[in-house]
Amino acid sequence: MTDVITLGWRERLALPQLGIDMLKAKLDTGARSSSLHVDTLEAFARDGATWLRFSMTVGRRLHPRSVQCEAPALGRRLVTDTGGHGTERWFVRTDVLLAGERYPIEISLTDRRHMLFPMLLGRSALLGRFAVDPSLSYTQPRPRPAFAAESVARVANEPHHGQFP
Repeated sequence: MTDVITLGWRERLALPQLGIDMLKAKLDTGARSSSLHVDTLEAFARDGATWLRFSMTVGRRLHPRSVQCEAPALGRRLVTDTGGHGTERWFVRTDVLLAGERYPIEISLTDRRHMLFPMLLGRSALLGRFAVDPSLSYTQPRPRPAFAAESVARVANEPHHGQFP
């Protein structure tokens, strides 16, 4: 049997392809999909495909920075919140770096400014890789920024990935 890494209900992760070397996320096994807060979002056409241009603010309150991102759209899907209200959201695919593992996930882009965490990591991104213990918090070390920055340069030229800042 494969050893499963146990994570807490909140963890730090990186989205290296988007140029985000550290982000706090709530791990939510009750949510199917993952979502990421964006400040702005614009769809545009590139080479006959729909792409998304979006921005978000990352970093500490005293030293925030705006990150501008572009990625091919996977499409729009209906997402139902805990109150049963459905909204249509854009989705992108990008790599996540969590607990020393790097793997692709799908993320909806939405306004989470009133939420405690800029990212929610749903069960589809956790399934088969991790267990979540709600009594734990921040069980993993911070993602290494040097590794994340190195990954942006390496992955930027791979097919089917977004264009990065």
